[in-house]
Amino acid sequence: MSEDRTREKVKTFIWWPMWQNNVSEYCKTCERWQKANNSTGKRLRNMIKIQEPRRPWEIDHMDWVTGLPPGGDRSYNACLVIVDRFSKAPIFLPCHKYDTAMDTDLLICNRVVSWTGIFKDIISDRDPKFTSALWKNLHQLFGTKLSFSTAYHPQTNGLAESIIQTLEDMVRIFCAHSLEFKDCAGFTHDWCTLLLALELSYKTSIHASTNQTPPILEKEWNPKLPKDSLRKDLIGIHPTAASFKGILDKARKNAVRCMEDSFASAKDKWDK
Repeated sequence: MSEDRTREKVKTFIWWPMWQNNVSEYCKTCERWQKANNSTGKRLRNMIKIQEPRRPWEIDHMDWVTGLPPGGDRSYNACLVIVDRFSKAPIFLPCHKYDTAMDTDLLICNRVVSWTGIFKDIISDRDPKFTSALWKNLHQLFGTKLSFSTAYHPQTNGLAESIIQTLEDMVRIFCAHSLEFKDCAGFTHDWCTLLLALELSYKTSIHASTNQTPPILEKEWNPKLPKDSLRKDLIGIHPTAASFKGILDKARKNAVRCMEDSFASAKDKWDK
């Protein structure tokens, strides 16, 4: 995530003197952060404004993340990213690279449209699934307009591309910390298992263009997070639940260690 989002996350649950400077210093000196948050280069043309929606899930962006290692119980190797243009809320759906247009439509109808309703406009690139006759005919029946980006104007679908970049960054950073383990059932937790946690992390971050979190614009409230109600007094926890909680504890301890190292480094520089 960006430096601004990291700062927003930190300030919700901890404070110390000069914390903003420490967070900035950490982001600038963290090797993993610098490699993940690479520049996307100079824009070649002036920006043209796209029609803006009036309510959540009216206009949506879609694109795929491909090239992922097999994950989950069905060996998913791709992720369909759907982004609401109004609230900037993303939905990450694990899928397969060679899914057909019908597979994609069924996935969207079963997992998204059932609670968002039919989209008014879908913005995407010219992937063969999005340009197929089946896809066009189905959405013609739904009354959904299909808008396509071109090779000369890929920024048309820039919102989805930006969130895909963020998703890839988060997956890379999580994998770099080797957050994989087997629970008591022998299931290995990987990027596919972490997908909902990554989605929640993005959704509960303030978006730069709206200055709000997506759930605030969608439902006028933020979801409760694990850090808001972590309890240490529970006994008799199911082993699988305990092992899944272990990934949260490991991530939290790693974050604390990184922040402590960053603070120690900043203190040494300041005291010299």
